[in-house]
Amino acid sequence: MLPLDALALYGQEKKFLFNMPRVVADQKTKFDTDELFRRLSREGEVRYTGYRDRPLEERQMRFQNGCREGHTELVFLSTGINIQLIFRPCANGYNTLDPESKEVDFDKEQGKVQIKSGTLILNGVCVRWRGWFDLERLDGVGCLEYDEERAQAEDSILREQIERYNLRLRDFEKKQRAYRERQAEAEVEVNT
Repeated sequence: MLPLDALALYGQEKKFLFNMPRVVADQKTKFDTDELFRRLSREGEVRYTGYRDRPLEERQMRFQNGCREGHTELVFLSTGINIQLIFRPCANGYNTLDPESKEVDFDKEQGKVQIKSGTLILNGVCVRWRGWFDLERLDGVGCLEYDEERAQAEDSILREQIERYNLRLRDFEKKQRAYRERQAEAEVEVNT
């Protein structure tokens, strides 16, 4: 590693930091082969985890209000993984006009709420959660699904980010080569 003074010579003190990519290079393969995703892509039991210290009636009310506002917290019972879901809230707090765009549906089954979350990135893969909750017991069934559209968008962002990093790296190496050449020339002049 170069000492801090050497970095100052290149003018790269803070410019050469890399951001961690949001997604992995081949999301679909990881979703299909990773053991965690295999377990979470099968429908399994889930439970609402919000306000655990409150009485059941208050939790039920807060769960329904949260769903109408567009968020909820859940745990996959088989793995113990907690996820906070964000989704499109109900229009006017109750229902959307277009049934195809519903991410929260209280009307499909009596005593249950159907939820489709917005995209989330889990372990570098774009996924969505789909399932239902019983409004009385605050548990239900759900699974993760691979989100192809969002994965393509994130993949293009990743490719652009890698290209920018490669350009910066080539620029850094070019400056480093020029600096070494100047140092070698200076040593030759001092020796002669």
